[in-house]
Amino acid sequence: MKTAAPCYYHLDVELSPERIGQVRRILAAHLRYWDLEMLVEPVCQCAEALLRTIDRHAADKNTTIEMWWNGQHLITAVQDAERDIRPHYAPSGCLTKIAALSNGWGYCATAAGGKIVWFSQRARSGERAPLVPVAPAPSLRATRPLPRGLPLPAVAAARDREEQAAEQPEPALVRA
Repeated sequence: MKTAAPCYYHLDVELSPERIGQVRRILAAHLRYWDLEMLVEPVCQCAEALLRTIDRHAADKNTTIEMWWNGQHLITAVQDAERDIRPHYAPSGCLTKIAALSNGWGYCATAAGGKIVWFSQRARSGERAPLVPVAPAPSLRATRPLPRGLPLPAVAAARDREEQAAEQPEPALVRA
C-alpha cells in the first residue's frame, strides 16, 4: 500500500437549501483531488443528510464542515451551534443513513453549547499515476501548405489527351 500525505479541509458555510448542493459539490471535488473517488457518494450522502437536518431544524444556520484524511481513514465532522437539537433527537432517517453508509460515527458537545457529528470511512490511498503531457492537436496554422501546382492523376491526364485528340481534325486520306 502506498503511503499518503495527511490532508485536511475546513469549510464554514451559512446554510440554505441552495447551498447544500454547492457544499456537496465542494466536498466531492476535494475527495477527487485527494484521489478518493470511491468515497465521494457515501461521504456526500452523509454530509448532505446532516446539512438538511440542520437547515430544517436549527435557528442558527452557520455550520462548519471538516475532513481529515490520514491515508487509511477519512473522518468528516459537521458542527453547528444549535443548543436545542441533539443528535439523539434528530430525525431517525438522518442518523440511520449515517450509520448505514459509514464505518463509524458519533457526536460530542462543544464548549459553546453546540454539537459535532462525525463519521468515518475506511479506504486505501489511491495510486497516483504520473501525468504525461499530451502533444497538442495541430491547428489550422500548423498544417502543411498546399503545393503550388497540383499534378493531375493519370486517369485525368489520359482523359485530357483523348479530348485533345478528338478536337483535332483527322488528316484526310489521299488515294493515289
